[in-house]
Amino acid sequence: MIAGRFFVRQGNLLFTQQGYLIMNRNKLLELYEELNDSNVDETQPLQKRLSQKRESKKKETDAKLFVRAQELSRTFNFTYKAARFEEAWLLDSLVEIAQNKWISDVLRKVKGGKEASVYLCRSGVAVDASLVAAKIYRPRSLRNLKNDQQYRTGRIDLDADGTALWKEADVNAVAKRTSYGEEVRHQSWIAYEFITLELLHAAGADVPKPYAMEKNAILMGFVGDLSSAAPALITISLDPDEAKPLFDRVIHNIDIMLTHNRIHGDLSAYNILYWNGDITLIDFPQVVLPEANPASWNIFLRDVTRICQYFSAQGVRCDGYKLASDLWASHGHKIIKEVDPKYLDAEKPEDRRVWEKQK
Repeated sequence: MIAGRFFVRQGNLLFTQQGYLIMNRNKLLELYEELNDSNVDETQPLQKRLSQKRESKKKETDAKLFVRAQELSRTFNFTYKAARFEEAWLLDSLVEIAQNKWISDVLRKVKGGKEASVYLCRSGVAVDASLVAAKIYRPRSLRNLKNDQQYRTGRIDLDADGTALWKEADVNAVAKRTSYGEEVRHQSWIAYEFITLELLHAAGADVPKPYAMEKNAILMGFVGDLSSAAPALITISLDPDEAKPLFDRVIHNIDIMLTHNRIHGDLSAYNILYWNGDITLIDFPQVVLPEANPASWNIFLRDVTRICQYFSAQGVRCDGYKLASDLWASHGHKIIKEVDPKYLDAEKPEDRRVWEKQK
């Protein structure tokens, strides 16, 4: 029982090992029930036993996170009152950022999503702005990383500090796709967003200023004010006299990204914020490296085409393919059309070379 693993029981109450009262024992046991792997029925088929063990481990992890949140909530009393498991996730992700005086309060949730949620925070003394945004990625267990590979191709996996993995154990875990390896890949996904923000902000691109990265969280500049967040550009009908200048500004940002060996990978009017006549590009975890990813041209063309689709509806005349081609060529890249593997013959050396290049 979890009471035996993580808590000290006194009568019908449960306390953490540090002495914090958690809740009535019966309520907690209702929530988590039995966690011991020994409770798995060994007479069940192997696949079912493995499934039960995975579920048991997930409950055990949730229990630990919940207990930690109960302890942290006594130190950090944020204005935003989250639901139980969101609070556990939120506090665990932000504790080090708060301890380092990057934030002093979490005011409200700005945006929720399948991959991450964004929270408006009041900054701490270590930040040069009054308001900041905390982007907190959902736990890896709640995300599907299977569709990320098209973006990861050619990227070196990064550690929690944003540096290339060098420990052999980490590299092997990623290659074997172990549970730990998947955690490392998850951290690398987050790290790519942070280092890309650092790179592009220093280059003068219109992106939020990055302040800190800890665990599942990235702290960055907030676009908006105390009462409202900047809306996505897709929701805005631009005035005729501002559409072309803003289009040119977006293209300028795309050019800056190419200069610094980056393709956004998911750029559209949904990932651009509009505030007081200015634009801010957001969401960079899936950035693509143009010289390392065989599909980079197609991904880049898709980004530019989506931008042209929005601005064409705003009255700006643009040819997405021509614009993308000109930008791509201006940075010394060649247009390579990816070949569907079904048209390749594994017995032909020339086809194998094409496949190797596209992997």
